[in-house]
Amino acid sequence: MFNISCPLLKPILVLEDDPNVQIRIEKLLYAFGYKKQDVLFAQSIATAKKNAQENIVQLALVDLGLPDGNGIDFIKYLRQKKEKEDIPVMVISAWNTTEMIYQALTAGATGYVLKERDDLEIMFAIRSILTGGAIIDPSIAKEILNKFVGVDVVSQDVSKKSILSNRETEILKLIASGLSSKEISHQLVIAKYTVDVHIKNIYQKLEVNSRTKAIHVAQNIGLLS
Repeated sequence: MFNISCPLLKPILVLEDDPNVQIRIEKLLYAFGYKKQDVLFAQSIATAKKNAQENIVQLALVDLGLPDGNGIDFIKYLRQKKEKEDIPVMVISAWNTTEMIYQALTAGATGYVLKERDDLEIMFAIRSILTGGAIIDPSIAKEILNKFVGVDVVSQDVSKKSILSNRETEILKLIASGLSSKEISHQLVIAKYTVDVHIKNIYQKLEVNSRTKAIHVAQNIGLLS
């Protein structure tokens, strides 16, 4: 089994209406070292919003098909709240259509994994998010990446490429290589806070709201070549 030791983001919000899936996710989170009080479960978008308002949520695991709507609406809700816009959000869903996954990532999801994956694969995905990475289920990654690359950014390519500083470009390349903010801070010998500030600036300049989208916009305009 891979090493699951990693920093824990607490509390974690789990938006999932299926009791059996809730139990499964709960067991996986306990394997990481989470305690019962660290995990907030919500069976509806309304409850999830209430939990997010009442708690300083650090990570969200979100299903899409819910009794009162689509989990994508909750992702958009988080991204519209300034104090919550940087919360990592991973979708764990049975829906595997390219369009639905693309909508989730466009809304601001940090990662997307299918429920059909075994426990080890889902734990690997969660660990990637906990360490500052981004992950897309391998079975649909190629289609999704091609769709992102096809986004029309031609008219903005030159301006976006030129507005990034040398340091921001350097950090963006390290993000693309899969390094977390903490790992980047160690490699560049700068504070993690400084790395996070640079990443936020990169998002603003590239007009994106996630690592996945930043990487693909950067690839499209030649920043990673």
